[in-house]
Amino acid sequence: MDYRLVLTTCADQSTAETLAKALVDKRLAACVSCLPGIRSFYEWKGKLENEQEHLLIIKSREDKYPELEQTIRSLHSYELPEIIAVPIEEGLAPYLNWIDTQLDNK
Repeated sequence: MDYRLVLTTCADQSTAETLAKALVDKRLAACVSCLPGIRSFYEWKGKLENEQEHLLIIKSREDKYPELEQTIRSLHSYELPEIIAVPIEEGLAPYLNWIDTQLDNK
């Protein structure tokens, strides 16, 4: 299987929790870790932004990515949400098996 960590940032805890719950409920993510209190600096529409955000670290698989992305986009509050998928090259086999169990359990 091809496993992925998917990263997205949210403006507030409510949005982060809504996304996390939806992704796990739909079996698109085995686990979502939410890191509050990160600070992001970026330029948006010609203005330097400096925002406090929540980072979601989503554990999933490549085959779930298209629906996972669509779910994030449909529930996200940002006009252009950060959605970045990173391949998992190595991992503890029992944990990766647990991801499969969670995503395949109907």
